[in-house]
Amino acid sequence: MKTMIKAAVLAAAFGASLGAATAQEVKFGMAPEPYPPFASTDASGKWVGWEIELMDAVCAEAKLTCTIVPTAWDGIIPALTTKKIDVIWNSMSITPERMQTIDFTNKYYNTPTAIIGPISEKFGATPADLKGKILGVQVSTTHSAYAKKHFAEAAEIKEYQTQDEANQDLAAGRVDAVQADSIALDAFLKSDQGKACCDLKGHVAEDAEILGPGVGGGVRKEDTELKEKLNAAIKAVRDNGKYDEITKKYFDFDIYGQ
Repeated sequence: MKTMIKAAVLAAAFGASLGAATAQEVKFGMAPEPYPPFASTDASGKWVGWEIELMDAVCAEAKLTCTIVPTAWDGIIPALTTKKIDVIWNSMSITPERMQTIDFTNKYYNTPTAIIGPISEKFGATPADLKGKILGVQVSTTHSAYAKKHFAEAAEIKEYQTQDEANQDLAAGRVDAVQADSIALDAFLKSDQGKACCDLKGHVAEDAEILGPGVGGGVRKEDTELKEKLNAAIKAVRDNGKYDEITKKYFDFDIYGQ
């Protein structure tokens, strides 16, 4: 009898350990540079921000074990295709060009693209407004592609490895304007440095081919099962109120978009 009980206990323990071992572990790629309020690390090194909280909620809903792998932005797609990471969860816009190489989940937010510049200067966000100016953008982004297409004939385009570097050069007067996501730029404008130097000049004209329909999670084309799990989880947190609960901590408007 004791032998039977012992065997049953061992079998249960083995089954539990096997279940834990086979639980799907998913590596989420994030660029290490701060991109508040979406993602950054605090003084202790912990990842924080809207995108981090949404990732946690989506992974809990999908019953996935998710970890963040810091990955340089300009190498994040190669990191995905070579299986160093499994998902790009880093405010990456869904675009036709990127979809030639990778696939995306359904969008999880969509916000306008903006131009900011010195408080002392009055101009807008059109090619005519930027004529003769130096426009800073982050390399390998939709903003870089947009600027090259729409502003290159009027302005000099200067690329940076990180958005923070572009913002710093704007504050120092080394560029005349910066283009990026409106929420990310709003976070900079609300900082002490941003308040002192700069303001919003306007939102750029739409270009669906470059800017795409919104931001989604990048996945490998063959990972259809993972994509379906993430899509179902994104929908579930939208439907059950968790998405709105997280969003209200950071924004006073709906960032999901149309």
